[in-house]
Amino acid sequence: MLEASFSFDCRDKFILVVEDEYDIGDIIEHYLKREGMRVIRAMNGKQAIEIHASQPIDLILLDIKLPELNGWEVLSKIRQKAQTPVIMLTALDQDIDKVMALRIGADDFVVKPFNPNEVVARVQAVLRRTQQNTQALNKNIVYKNIEINTDIHSVYVHRDTQKVLLNLTLTEYKILLLMIDHPHKVFTRSELMNHCLPDSDALERTVDSHVSKLRKKLEEQGLQHMLINVRGVGYRLDHPHEK
Repeated sequence: MLEASFSFDCRDKFILVVEDEYDIGDIIEHYLKREGMRVIRAMNGKQAIEIHASQPIDLILLDIKLPELNGWEVLSKIRQKAQTPVIMLTALDQDIDKVMALRIGADDFVVKPFNPNEVVARVQAVLRRTQQNTQALNKNIVYKNIEINTDIHSVYVHRDTQKVLLNLTLTEYKILLLMIDHPHKVFTRSELMNHCLPDSDALERTVDSHVSKLRKKLEEQGLQHMLINVRGVGYRLDHPHEK
């Protein structure tokens, strides 16, 4: 049922599994290969970084408790150089772990013990989302005075004869990019969080802070009355009657 919703083929994707427990790594490898994906194994954090630097990797399944370098250190080092999708694996079902993983730049978070089919489904979901984001890079988006250059992840506001670059964080950029495609749709906080920092109910309230900061930056460039709070639901970019 779940796999039928994917519009692309995950076969032949290179998955780096970073797990120092042989049995768990073997199970993950078996289930991923059953879906046609190719698996590369690393037993410690240092080896993971070396493999990632030496060959193209489509997604990383990264355990947190590792020898040499732990998962946090590996994720941080990878994010300094690349945006390869990363799904964290841990036996600690605590919100603070999820907060740390998502803040550093993880794309998803799986708690042990897990169903291997769930891991495969999450890998497929993150790969699909990555492909959709890559396809979105092939176009420029314009709404009112806002222009988004998706090739270089830049947002501009046209003011008279000037084109002003907005200094947005990655989260603010993702929120604006999502909402500008459907400016009158009301997005729930959960929808915005799942798009920007997936799978973290504990972080939904941080959407308010990101939206507030983004709204202020738009207002500073003369774009008033945008990012509207729909009480009890979430946010829409603009009023429905606006053209």
